[in-house]
Amino acid sequence: MTTRPDPSTPPQDCFDHRMAVFRSDDEFLAAALPFLTEALAAPDEPPPVAIAAPGNLDLLRDALGDGVKDVVLVPHTEWYTGSAANAIARSAGHLAANAGPGGRIHLLMEPVWGGRAGRSPRETAEWIRYEALANLLFAPLATTALCAYDTRVAGHAIVAAARRAHPDTGVYVDPVRLAAELDAVPLPSPPVDAEYLSGPVPAADALRTWATVQGLSAADGELFATAVTEAAATLGPLEGALLWGEAPACVCELRAERRVDDPLAGFVPPPRVEPEPGQGLWFARQVCAYVDVRDDREGASVRLQYG
Repeated sequence: MTTRPDPSTPPQDCFDHRMAVFRSDDEFLAAALPFLTEALAAPDEPPPVAIAAPGNLDLLRDALGDGVKDVVLVPHTEWYTGSAANAIARSAGHLAANAGPGGRIHLLMEPVWGGRAGRSPRETAEWIRYEALANLLFAPLATTALCAYDTRVAGHAIVAAARRAHPDTGVYVDPVRLAAELDAVPLPSPPVDAEYLSGPVPAADALRTWATVQGLSAADGELFATAVTEAAATLGPLEGALLWGEAPACVCELRAERRVDDPLAGFVPPPRVEPEPGQGLWFARQVCAYVDVRDDREGASVRLQYG
């Protein structure tokens, strides 16, 4: 009889994505210290990285004593500096530059739930999506990540949602299914006075002009226009585009003739993780606050919000 592998116990040479929930300083240390001890004993690995709230880093310094020199400590406000897509890029870049063979490294990661990640249900949904898709994006790597959730900051609803994105919790949901559930929440309808641009490809000059009239700086207008044209190039011929909003929340919605059909579209890191023209939806996700992809029977709508 063939035994199916237990999804909560990843093979040694693939992504090991864990979750720790705590509600006190002592509980944080009870989860973090054994994880770091495991990391320090792992062969062929660089020093583990602890990315956490400054107060929790202070707890680690006190608890580790002289051993703190063997752990890289990073305030989470310096690691999580933008969108969820930016966090994917940061993680991918760090692994490429610092991980051991096969991506071997231990990362203790505490998102800033008291900041951007937890500021609204929409923002929280983006970070839960990031947690879910990480299981696919980093699956081939022998990286071990422990995501730390402080219920005093994150709250029980966020923790309950995050459990569904971590294989070791007992309530893990397939990442594609979880992403589809998040996408099932309808987006607000475009305003009736949204500006329509016809044609298979929106003109960059028209996009820049519109964005600056709406209040974006010349530099931001250029980034907005590039993000839209990059996304358009990925999607193929368009039925048109809608523009609305004022700086910083300038929005463009592209209507494509074909479906996207890929929950990882724009999330897979290219060889160079810094956003560059020619990287399509990856570039758009790196420079925009939100990129929402919605497939239907006739094609896809891709909505980009700059700020």
